[in-house]
Amino acid sequence: MRFEGVGRRYGPRGPWVLREVGMDLPAGTLTRVTGANGTGKSTLLRLAAGLDAPGEGRITGRPARTAYVPERFPAALPLTALGYLVHLGRIQGLDRRTARRRAGEWLERFGAADYRDTRLGELSKGSSQKVAVAQALLAAPGLLVLDEAWTGLDTGARNELDQAVRERTAAGGRVLFVDHDPRRLAGQADAVWTVVAGRVTRFDVEPPVAELRVHITATAGTGVPEGLPTGHVRRDGDRLTVTAAPSASDAILRALLDAGWHIDTLRTSTHTTDDESVRA
Repeated sequence: MRFEGVGRRYGPRGPWVLREVGMDLPAGTLTRVTGANGTGKSTLLRLAAGLDAPGEGRITGRPARTAYVPERFPAALPLTALGYLVHLGRIQGLDRRTARRRAGEWLERFGAADYRDTRLGELSKGSSQKVAVAQALLAAPGLLVLDEAWTGLDTGARNELDQAVRERTAAGGRVLFVDHDPRRLAGQADAVWTVVAGRVTRFDVEPPVAELRVHITATAGTGVPEGLPTGHVRRDGDRLTVTAAPSASDAILRALLDAGWHIDTLRTSTHTTDDESVRA
């Protein structure tokens, strides 16, 4: 699949959102798209999926079966989760029996089997997003386009989507994705393209992941609490500073408070080092 000099703007006299895009999406590859908000990432993905047409240039080699998952799923449809998936499976060329079977399998994988008979409008954001992802995977698409598709999913469903992406590329499919978390499928992309000022440029290697860290400072305590979660701990007089992953912050705060420490500050930062944090 190839973009050749592709441009896109909204309206005949509107500003160009993208210009002169040239990129290849070979079979069996995973491609990440990066860029600041408003630079045209979603437009690029919609062009790839065939939802938007180029204003200039052309896109060739798009697979017959293409699936797209937006960040927000339009759930206001008069169908149950299973009914919707079966309907979409039929549109994608599956017979009713196969569509129903695969719909049940994907709902099970994403932890949404209990909602199969729930109307879409009654689902939570996370549950409706699981349905959105399931519909994209029903017919084993040759091109899977994911625009912040992990947003709203719980940890188990996010892991299942990661695995589904790997399965698609292993089967020869193409996967093109955007996600706000740079750790999403980190190091697994075959190509990384970034959008800046309407131009799309390829990185030869995936840029380092900027990992988020939380820094907690506390005073007026005595010893370092036993069982403090793994992280970097620095003692400077009566001040204690703990640096760790954000997921450990609640446990760290609880341990410090239980040990009589007073919490002074809590801040976050990012870093790109690959070194493992160790406890002092």
